[in-house]
Amino acid sequence: MRPSIAAALLLAASAAHADPARVMAYSDGPFQDNYTAAVLAPYNARPGTSGAEFAPSMSSATMLGQLRTQKTDPQTDVVIMDTTTAAIACAEGLIEHITPDMLPMLPDLDPQALDTNGCGPGVTFDHLIIAYDTKAVTPTSLMALQDPRWKGRIGLGAPPNIQGLALTAILAHAQGGDWTKPDQAFTTLRAIAPNVQTFDPQPDSYTLILNDTLTLGTGWNARAQLFADRSQGRVGVMLPSEGTVRQINTINLVRGGPHRDAGLAFMRYALSPDAQKAFTERMFYAPTNLRAEIRPDIAARTSVGPDNKPRVIPIDWNEMVRLRDTWAQRWRREVITAGAR
Repeated sequence: MRPSIAAALLLAASAAHADPARVMAYSDGPFQDNYTAAVLAPYNARPGTSGAEFAPSMSSATMLGQLRTQKTDPQTDVVIMDTTTAAIACAEGLIEHITPDMLPMLPDLDPQALDTNGCGPGVTFDHLIIAYDTKAVTPTSLMALQDPRWKGRIGLGAPPNIQGLALTAILAHAQGGDWTKPDQAFTTLRAIAPNVQTFDPQPDSYTLILNDTLTLGTGWNARAQLFADRSQGRVGVMLPSEGTVRQINTINLVRGGPHRDAGLAFMRYALSPDAQKAFTERMFYAPTNLRAEIRPDIAARTSVGPDNKPRVIPIDWNEMVRLRDTWAQRWRREVITAGAR
């Protein structure tokens, strides 16, 4: 056997027996099931990789708590979490700063996916939508939420839920031209408040629409599209005429993780055009890699669709983190107190 072939076989055998990267991400059924099927399973089937396994966690906040608890002895290698929480993890040194030699595909990513703090880039884009009961209404604008017909039939995710922050930013941009100046937005939110049944839809607006508890509610596009399909169109999905903002899930390398090289290898795959295409076409998260070629019918149901992309308001999530507490206080003081009684 030639030395080069023997070396290659030895390397492959070594990789096959190496410990897999542990990838912490959302444990809710749709994300875990679909990400495992579309990304982890194909990655694990590739020859010569050490593989990856899913480490479920309930939410970004829970992930942050786990990273803090395990700071001196990390149990995971990669974490997928929302960008606002990742900014905290980055500032606390819980995740590594990323350089182009670590992730050579960084130039292929949408500029909005690049973390200004230098930590992990966006791996998925989602965007705020209004879910609605197609048997009752076909809205096109956020102003439909003010209609008195829907008194007690609306659900809004209020801050600290980032759905409420995103809704505020969209209204501020639409009504004043500057998403960081929300005075007019809060006037509109106070007008909507008497129609609101809950400022914390549980388990989510889509389910509450299906069980006839709500008619309209804030939500995220990816899950809403799944519910639209599963409900045979009972749940409708509106990208408001006022625009939308992207929710960014970032992929990060855990500082001090036990399998750093395996973690980096998985991150490279997760950001590749093939993995991005597979997950988008399975669960309607928009890709962050601009080279991913998405089927036109699927792209039309995400923020990269030609009709949707111009309506995405580019916001700085680091600035949003700085505004979050002030906006949350105004929601409690001005909006929730004006809610339905």
